[in-house]
Amino acid sequence: MSQVEDRLAALGITLPRPNPPVANYVPFVRAGDLVHISGQVSVDAEGGIKGIVGEDVDADRARAAARLCGVNLLAQMKAACDGDLDRVVRVVKLGGFVQAGPGFYDIPQVVNGCSDLMVEAFGDAGRHARSAVGVYRLPLGFAVEVDAVVQVS
Repeated sequence: MSQVEDRLAALGITLPRPNPPVANYVPFVRAGDLVHISGQVSVDAEGGIKGIVGEDVDADRARAAARLCGVNLLAQMKAACDGDLDRVVRVVKLGGFVQAGPGFYDIPQVVNGCSDLMVEAFGDAGRHARSAVGVYRLPLGFAVEVDAVVQVS
């Protein structure tokens, strides 16, 4: 097991199988030493976290949804690195999207759920540039979606 997976195990995180695409795209594309990972929604084996943040989903549950997106991103990273997360050199950028209600403005704090997980998993190499955007709707009604660019060896 990789050092990153040891850290995840200590956090009680077991990576799922990477989610397959739900439309006409691929889960990730490698260009040189950069891997661009398609958006991962807040889905898990129990169905995930769906709804409008600030209405159906409170801020704490939304942060958990963003963390779940991070777990799914890690699963895609592992697939892109042929099963070895220690090949991730740097998390370069995250793009976070929150299905927010009209009065909900704490978008950055929600996306911190994913950002914090990247730092927990990779240490300083998990610190990244980021966008955090509130949107009208997300695919299949999920509360949060996050995509990523990572540098790999």
